[in-house]
Amino acid sequence: MVMTGERRTALVRTAAREFAGAGYQRASLNAIIRECGLSKSSFYNILDSKLALYDLVVTDVAQQLTDELALPAPASFAGDAYWQRIVDVIVRLTQVLTSDDVYADLAQMLYDTQAPDEPNEAVRILDAASEWIREVVHVGRACGAVRDDLPISLQGELAFTMLRTFDEWSVNNLDTIPPDQLTALVDAQLAALRRLFAPS
Repeated sequence: MVMTGERRTALVRTAAREFAGAGYQRASLNAIIRECGLSKSSFYNILDSKLALYDLVVTDVAQQLTDELALPAPASFAGDAYWQRIVDVIVRLTQVLTSDDVYADLAQMLYDTQAPDEPNEAVRILDAASEWIREVVHVGRACGAVRDDLPISLQGELAFTMLRTFDEWSVNNLDTIPPDQLTALVDAQLAALRRLFAPS
């Protein structure tokens, strides 16, 4: 049995809030089921475990984010406008991420130190993000927009780690950042990224 429409959306958003707030290990499946107005039997007709629900949430919200963001292919960054394209993507990402609380919930799930030990969708999403960033760095090297004095594999890892750290810190501190200072923070993060990666 597959749940669709409003009931699926309600389940995903309720579960995202619970997983983000409590962490995977402490999240209460019973609380999620109860808040959605489901019986345990109807829930288990749809999904067979807490992990299956976690994967559903990550998949659905990540797909919603992907559709809204319309992330460009790495090859499209080639050329003189490389860094402007980076700016455009990060500004757009910031706009989208702050447009709906469910995206902050997804980020909390992705960065949860108590995440499931089993293979899961959060790992797949982070791996895909890492690969996309590595490809963008590779394109930057090829067009001369990214310095070439470090091994490219190291640069790819540095870029992913740096962007992940920016994102995780921003999500954890979003409530303390005045809206009028968010743009300045993003600009400062972009400047730090460019200082590290652009040719001197």
